Formats: sequence, structure tokens, C-alpha cells
Amino acid sequence: MCWGANSVFAKLAVGNISPMLLVSLRWLGAVLLLLVFARNILVRDWGYLRNHLLPLFIMGALGFATFNALFYVAAHTTTALNIGIIQGSIPVFVMAGMFALYRSPVSILQIIGVAVTIIGVCMVASAGNFERLFTLRIQPGDYFMIAACFLYAGYAIALKRFSGVSSLSLFTVIASAALLTSIPMSYAEFVLGALQWPTLQGWVIVALVTLLPSFLAQICFIQGVAAIGPGRAGVFVNLVPVFAAILAVSILHEPFRIYHGMALVLVIGGIGLSERGKKVSAH
Repeated sequence: MCWGANSVFAKLAVGNISPMLLVSLRWLGAVLLLLVFARNILVRDWGYLRNHLLPLFIMGALGFATFNALFYVAAHTTTALNIGIIQGSIPVFVMAGMFALYRSPVSILQIIGVAVTIIGVCMVASAGNFERLFTLRIQPGDYFMIAACFLYAGYAIALKRFSGVSSLSLFTVIASAALLTSIPMSYAEFVLGALQWPTLQGWVIVALVTLLPSFLAQICFIQGVAAIGPGRAGVFVNLVPVFAAILAVSILHEPFRIYHGMALVLVIGGIGLSERGKKVSAH
């Protein structure tokens, strides 16, 4: 739900703050929050974390900062329809990566579950008219989104290596890497003359983006990966466009259509099939 809200925040951010500056400020806020709540835990786990700083830095640089940058840039160069479809590829990337790297078993029921969730995502993205999917034009932003989804899937898979450490201390290091990586992005935006300092509404968006998708959602996702693994946790990403549609109705007052409800049923049903398929493969 928090990640779905980020789509709404991205729309509201246009004209109120530039994309790269939003990335930098969201991770600055997240790091400050983490230093308040996770300082003691970070000190406790530092002996372990300092031996893995390079992979953690790469995870933050690619899975957080670069993913966010590509997402916000893509939103300016492609349609919401295309973005909704492409985001549904994250679980596919995660499942394929888990099989390639760890030979994680994949059952037929899991494959069907992922397929059903993707159908639900496509239903949201196409506004219930699947014929629109065949008339889409490939935009530069589409390639940005494909790269972004690939990077986030890699981040989700890499989390498997760190399931034995506190999610708060782990997230603090990764978020710090994202902040450091985002600073050159904002500087480049400034040099190019594209940097826009936040308006009053922009500051509100920064606060909400920091608290929800940058802080709460990431901690929940790390905990979810630790509890059920990246393959199963990745399937839940298909809920993002569904929640985005619901929040758009509630916040932006966009009309709620029958296909939104049908898509929600398909996505939740697909997740249920994937969960059941995981249990079957485990046996």
C-alpha cells in the first residue's frame, strides 16, 4: 500500500519538486529517522555489517537510489499504463533470479499464481480493455522502468544473504548508501538547470514519501523477505498497481471501475496460489 501511494506522490510531485532532489531528500529523511530509532541496534550489529559494506552499498545504490531515479524519470517520459504493466515484471525477475542463482524450486502452481497476478496488473494498466495492450508504443521511459524493475529484483534476491541480521540496522546501511549515491544525481540535475526546490506542497510530499515508501514499506519488505523468502515476497509487489488505483480514487478522486475490483480479486488470488504452490513445492 505504501508503494502504491508512491505512485500518487509521484503525480503530485510534478511541478512541486524535481525528481532527483526528491530521491535525495527522501533518503536523507529516512536515514535521519533510522539514526533516531535504530542507532543502538546499528552499533550492536556493526561488527557484522562492516564486513559486508561493499555488497550493501551496491544494494542501496542500485536497488534504492537508482531504482527511484529511473522510476521518477520514467514517469515523465512514458505513460502510467506502460508503467503499470512493467511493474508487474518484478516477481518474474525475482523468481527467475532465485532459480538461476539458488536453484530454488518453482512449482506449476506458483507459475500459475504469478501469471494470474500479472493478468490482474494488466487489467488495471489497460483499464479493463486488453486490446489496448496490443496498441502500446514503446517509449524511452519503458526501458527505464524495465531496468528499474530488474534492479529492484536483484536487490530483493540479495536480501536473502542478510536474513540473520536486524532489519533496522541492515536498512540503515542500505539507506545510507542510497543517500550517498543520490547526491551526485541531484548535483547533475542542478548543473543541467533542472533542479526545482520544493514548494510547500513539495515538502509535504517529501515527508510522506520519506515516512511511507522509503521507511515503513522498506522495513516491512525486508522483514517479509526474511520470513518467507524473496520469491514469495516478490509476488506481493503485484499489489502495488492495485493499491495505486484505489488510492488514486480516494486521494485524486479518479473514478473507480468494475475492472479495479476484478483486478484486485485476480492479484490477491494469484498471490494465494503462489503461496499454496510454495507449500506444495516445499513438501
